Amino acid sequence: MIKINKLQKYFFNGLLLSLSGILINAVSVGFNTYVTSVLGAEGMGLITLTSGIYGFSITFATSGINLAVVRRVSAIIPYDNKITSLDKNRSLAISKVMKNAIFYCLFFSFIATIILFLFAPLIGRYALGDTRTIPSLKVMALSLVPISISSALNGYFCAVRRVYKNVVSKFLEQGVKIGSVSLLLMYIAPWGLEYACVSLALGTTISEIFSLVINLVLYFFDRFLHKDNTVKESIENKNLDVFSIAFPVAVSSYARSGLSTLEHLLIPWGFKKSGASASVALASYGILHGMVFPLLFFPSSILGAFSSLLVPELSASYEKKDYNRIGYIASRVFYFTLIFALGVSGILICFSSQIGTCFYNSNEAGKFIKLLAPLIPLMYLDGTVDAMLKGLGQQIYSMRINIMDSLLSILLIVILLPFFGVNGYIGVIFITELFNTTLSIIKLLKITGIKAQIVKWLIKPLICISASTLIASFIFSTGYFSSIQGKVPLALEIGFTTLLYVLLSLACGVISKNEKSLIKRLLKRA
Repeated sequence: MIKINKLQKYFFNGLLLSLSGILINAVSVGFNTYVTSVLGAEGMGLITLTSGIYGFSITFATSGINLAVVRRVSAIIPYDNKITSLDKNRSLAISKVMKNAIFYCLFFSFIATIILFLFAPLIGRYALGDTRTIPSLKVMALSLVPISISSALNGYFCAVRRVYKNVVSKFLEQGVKIGSVSLLLMYIAPWGLEYACVSLALGTTISEIFSLVINLVLYFFDRFLHKDNTVKESIENKNLDVFSIAFPVAVSSYARSGLSTLEHLLIPWGFKKSGASASVALASYGILHGMVFPLLFFPSSILGAFSSLLVPELSASYEKKDYNRIGYIASRVFYFTLIFALGVSGILICFSSQIGTCFYNSNEAGKFIKLLAPLIPLMYLDGTVDAMLKGLGQQIYSMRINIMDSLLSILLIVILLPFFGVNGYIGVIFITELFNTTLSIIKLLKITGIKAQIVKWLIKPLICISASTLIASFIFSTGYFSSIQGKVPLALEIGFTTLLYVLLSLACGVISKNEKSLIKRLLKRA
């Protein structure tokens, strides 16, 4: 059994990241709505097109450094989590890890910057097939060095369990991004769609540079504040090299990201082959990846925060061979992820058309939300299970599965999209998500020995969310509420449905006495 003080630290760090993530993503979705209104569906398609190349560039620039820093620093931190201050040996060891990490970042990010900047014309003209993407790609190249170094620093804050520093930098970064992009769109967007996309790229680059400055200040202040010059314990046997962890992950990431980039390039091609014009193909692509997917993943901010903290927690347990702790954490995380994801899925299925209209004024977006919402339990579980596997040293396995997933996706896109268009792509998403998540879950169950409880974990939550949405829909479709439309009534209806789901889950034993007791203990002050 895990000591409750460790659970409390994990819980409150996760809660802090969750609340901040929800707020940041809520602002991001709202801002995305504004950007969509300025750029339109075609403009969002153009931005999404460049994001595939940008994503691969970021993968190369970071090259697995975040996970490497988390794993190495977590191994140096005392297992009892008494990390308010570090003795001289541990402090020096962490300094060496971070120095190695920064040099690693500079090497890979400089290469990524030079390649993207110099080859932007060729990439835009031949790979993306649209010269309007070239200026944006050149501007994006300038953000790669800050992103890489910030990734290493974020790994440090996560490893030492002081995630509030990550929260501070993300809030400030988001504020700078929104301010910069809004100002640039106001003055540059009227020149044309190409310049509107440049505005978004330039605003993002400015915010990444600002974020790096903040992260560096917080890092040096943290090292100074938590330093203890006494010598308490020798840690000479600790491996301080980041390359041995980062580079194997990086090589797998290159393959995964490269295949993902190719996949994103093939999607508009497939839409065109199905008979759609270039403009319509780009617009459909923009609706799916620029509007629908950000909204589907918005609630996962809560899970993403806790998942990011699983890596150092499970990594520390794995180093000490504390398998009881590993099983305890993994089973609870898996269970809570599933009941949360089922609730989100039911709500989005029920209110898809209203959400599409309220946020994007698009019936097509609402249709896609309804089609893809049943996949949410698999999507959310995939991210959480991947995080747990990384903490258990299975990052290479996860990458292999992701690479197989991308290869399968590319094959299906080439086969299905020319005949079925958008509907074919929806089918591709279902097949690949089921493939990826199933293999990851099987691996996790094998390692941790978790025993799945189908009735409690799946059947009962499905009954509860189905009943909740039916009751809420009936109440809000009659009387006074039926004549009111807009975001506020929709938010009230979703809030009411969520409350019903929680109450029914408690009544039906989805959240059992053990879970209730755990939650109460976590909420108590340490």
